[in-house]
Parts: sequence; C-alpha cells; structure tokens
Amino acid sequence: MATTHDRSNLHSTNSQSGYVQGSLKWAIAFTASLGAILEVIDTSIVNVALTDIQATLGATVSEVGWVVTGYAIANVILIPLSAWLGDVFGKKTYFVFSMAGFTIASVLCGFATNLPMLVIARILQGLFGGGLLAKAQAILFETFPPAEQGLAQAVFGVGVIAGPAIGPTLGGYLTDTLGWRWIFFINLPIGIAAVVMALLFLPSDSIKRKIRQKVDWLGIALLVVAVGSLQTFLEEGEKNDWFNSSFITTLAFSAAIGLALFIWRELTTKNPAVDLRVLRHRSLAAGSVYSGILGMGLYGALFAVPLFAQGVLRFTATQTGWLLAPGALASAIVMVLLGKISSKVDARILIAIGAVGTTLVMFQLATITPQTGTDDLFLPLLWRGAATVLMFLPLSLATLGSLPKSDISAGSGFYNLTRQLGGSIGIAILTTLLAQREAFHRDILLSNLTSYDLETNQRLNALTGAFQSRGSDAATAHQQALTSLSQLVNQQAAVLSYADIFRFVGVVFLCSLPLLLFLGKGGAKAKAPIAH
Repeated sequence: MATTHDRSNLHSTNSQSGYVQGSLKWAIAFTASLGAILEVIDTSIVNVALTDIQATLGATVSEVGWVVTGYAIANVILIPLSAWLGDVFGKKTYFVFSMAGFTIASVLCGFATNLPMLVIARILQGLFGGGLLAKAQAILFETFPPAEQGLAQAVFGVGVIAGPAIGPTLGGYLTDTLGWRWIFFINLPIGIAAVVMALLFLPSDSIKRKIRQKVDWLGIALLVVAVGSLQTFLEEGEKNDWFNSSFITTLAFSAAIGLALFIWRELTTKNPAVDLRVLRHRSLAAGSVYSGILGMGLYGALFAVPLFAQGVLRFTATQTGWLLAPGALASAIVMVLLGKISSKVDARILIAIGAVGTTLVMFQLATITPQTGTDDLFLPLLWRGAATVLMFLPLSLATLGSLPKSDISAGSGFYNLTRQLGGSIGIAILTTLLAQREAFHRDILLSNLTSYDLETNQRLNALTGAFQSRGSDAATAHQQALTSLSQLVNQQAAVLSYADIFRFVGVVFLCSLPLLLFLGKGGAKAKAPIAH
C-alpha cells in the first residue's frame, strides 16, 4: 500500500508530469486490470456449463443460448459509452460502481432459479462489465508515462489474451466439481477485493466534472438500436439461417439504419454520448480496424479449437480447457517480456511478425486429421498464444499510446468495441463457413462412395464381418456397417471443414498486413498522426 509520503509525493509529481509516480501506479495497474480480467473471463466461462444450466433450469438449446447472447449484447452497448459515463460521474466513481455492480450481478446469476432470472442477471453483468474493459485500459494510459506503457499494457493484456482460454478451463473445472452456479459465485471474493483496491488506490475524481452537461439521449438510443441489433444479428444469424429468417433480416436493416443515424447524430450534436471525432487520429482509425481483425483471429480461432476438440476428438470440457492452458501461459510470459521492450521497437514490425506467425500457425493447424491428438496440437497452440501477443500489445500502444490524454477514454472505448465486435463477426463467419464447408465435403465424399467402388465395398464388407463376429445377424450387421461408414464420412467432412476455416483465418491475417502502413510507430516518443 502507498504511504502518506507516497501520496503527498503523488500530487506534486502529477502537477508537473500528469502521471502517477512510485509504487502507487502499479497498484492502480493491478486494480484496473483485475476488473478487466473478470469481465473477459466471464465472456467465455459460461460456454462449457450451458448443458448443465439447460438441464437444471429446464430450458431448450435456443433458450439457454441467451445466457451468452444477453451478456454479449449488453457488453458491446456499454463499451463505447464508458468514456462519457466516466466524464459525467468521474472515472473512479464509475469504475467502482461498475465493479460493484458486476459482482452483485454475478451473485444474482448464481442464485437464479429460472432462465428469465438468469438471462436478466447476465444482461446486468454485461452492462456493468462493459464499463470495466475500456475504462481499465484508459486508466492505465492516463496513469503511466509513454516510456512505461509497454509494461502497464502487458499487465492489462495478460487478462484480455489469456481470459478466453482461462474461462473454459475454470468453467469446466467448477462445473464438474462444484456445479455451474460456482462459475458466478467465484466472482464474489475477487470482486470485493477489486472494489476495495479501487477505493484505496485509484486517483480521486476531479471536482471540475461537467455534471450538468446535457445528456445525448437520442444518441444513446440510436447506439442501443444499432449495436444491439448488430450483436443480436451476429449471435443469432447462423441459428436462424441468416437472411432466410425475417427476424434476422429485420435485425440487419435495423442495425444498418441505426448505425447511419447514430454516426450522423454524434457528428452533429454539441455534446455526443460517443465522441466519434477522436477518429481524426489516423492511428486510432487504422488501429481500430486492425483491432476488429485481431478480434476475429483471437476469439474466432480460439472458438474453433474447442469445437474441434470436443466435437471431433471427443474431449471433455476440462480436457479442452487444459489443451488451451499452455497457450494462455505462453501469452502471459511473452506479454511480460514484450512489455519491457515494446516501447523501444517499432510497433508495426512486431505486429507484422505476429500476423505472419499467426498465419503460419493457422496453416499448420489446417493439417489436422481424424488421428490428431493433444501432442499434435500442443506446439501450434503454444505458438498461437505467443504470436497473438506480438499483435495485441504493440497494436494497443500504436493505436492509443500517442493520443492526447483528453482523447484516451473515448479512443479506448472505440478500440475495445471494434475488438469485441470483430470477435463476434469472426465467430459468426466461422460458424457459417464451418457448416457450409462440412456439407460441401460430405457431398464430395459421398459421391465417391458407390456400390461400384471396390474400396468402398471392401470397407463395407470388413465392417459387416466385424459386427457379425460380435453376434449380429447378417442384416443387422450390414445396417450397422452402413451407419459406421456414414459416421466416418461425417468425421472426415468435419475435419476437412475445420482445416478450411483455419486456413481462412490465416489468409485474413496475411491480407491485413497493408493496414500497418497507416499505424504509428508506437514508441515512447510517438505523436498522434491526424487523419485529413
């Protein structure tokens, strides 16, 4: 804890440099990052428990999906509003309020006795959580001088990168041992600790806040319509066969119109709820686009690996979590090491190395077969964890590090929003592509399985003989052989479709490299380029 001397020192130093000095800044970094880690982990921790939740609360598959969808929609709506809310209520007040609200909502989730109660509690959790992610990153940029931003953002980045892998691991373990309610109750002690630390360590709010600033209710309403419709469209599109559903078509129309009106409103009103004018900084504009691509790769690829492990390799939730754990550990280690040198190296070089490295890993994962096991996936997933960090940390520094302090909060909100939406877009695209490619490969494989094909007949006869040797009569054994052959075709089609989407992600990262030309260097002395 900071001593009285440290705190008096803090005020005199702040008046000169604008940044926190001494050990207090690391207490602030840990406090802010703890809130962000909780938010990110809760994005994925529920996924492995949906079957248990469905059985306990008597919900259908489509109904229980809203436990995830409700959280995601609420989350992306609040992220861009976090800068405005922090300005109105004060950064510290808003962060403490969000952290306390997130903790209480987590407890409500754990005590839910029916599905509507759980979905409402998850929506509240998402609303409070949306204020934690972007605000935590903004607090770090405002606390640390440029020369130390690398290490500060590394602390924040460990949670954001490792969270999607930690979530399923922790969720699977808690669900298997204590029950699904504990994936929410686990937030209580951590949340209380984070609130206490925020009250102790975060700098007090300025008394010069513009409390009487006119609220942009129309802008907020248009944001809710635009982002809420878009997120719901992405979450529910594949389940409803996309534009063959009038519901999904209406959502797409609502998102497009709402987004256009929202942009017009925020650029023409005097006191916008979301300051889109910060996009005049070229590094922020380009970095936010790249952040969306990074979200596609980070969350999209991480979404595909557990599906492959559980759907094809028949791993349990806990086994899948442990499969992802080494990659998460690699991310944490590289993040800390990179934090020490990132301010001294051109960020674009590091991002390019990370993008190329991720591409190579994706192409390596595309060589999977039905016989692929844990040993075959260990190194690719380890390198994926390391390569992703080479993009995430330098991109944050290149995008936000050179912004004026007055634009940090708004810039951080927009930057984190694009990464979250990028992840949702990536998952939506990959889910649809996976289904289409699986049907395509199955048709191709079945076209080669005919009664005139010698190899097919040999395989069928061998399977029939095997089932007869286990006691089945000839007719039953033949039917069992056909079923077994169909399952083999389905498995091979699934493997080929996963290989396709891994290649797709690799190509996307390769094609993203020209965007680096629009980014800043991201070093300690970098200045924010302005877009004209």
